[in-house]
Amino acid sequence: MEKYYKLVADNRKAYFNYIISDVFTAGIVLSGAEVKSLRLGQSTIRDAFGRVVNGEVFLHNMTIPTYGKGLKTSSSEESRARKLLLKRSELNKIIGRVSEKGLTLVPIKVYFSGDWAKVDMGLGKAKKTHEKRESIRQKDINRETQRILKEKG
Repeated sequence: MEKYYKLVADNRKAYFNYIISDVFTAGIVLSGAEVKSLRLGQSTIRDAFGRVVNGEVFLHNMTIPTYGKGLKTSSSEESRARKLLLKRSELNKIIGRVSEKGLTLVPIKVYFSGDWAKVDMGLGKAKKTHEKRESIRQKDINRETQRILKEKG
């Protein structure tokens, strides 16, 4: 049986702003109304980041708006910290690597794998301004090369 996955949110700036070394897939602990909002594709992870607290990994600043048809008494915040579910070996690896200077957890994409909400977290180091300029320069060179090759047929 082949599992499908439906992309909910994508952090396109992650690879531009960070040098991503490892990518981990984690489950997200959500409430029922949050799952319904995610299924509608209402989420942003642009400013989100991961943080290790007491041996557990939490995703901060991921915004999931309240579900419109849900109960109005729901007291969950839109950008609360959400616990991530990881295997113990991955968790130990992340805790060890994040304690290194300059490494951070960056969400790359949020999606549904079957019925489960998942997030791909990248372990990365922030790029400096000159490295970002070099990325832009390299992208322009590749685009120009592809255009020339397309013209020549």
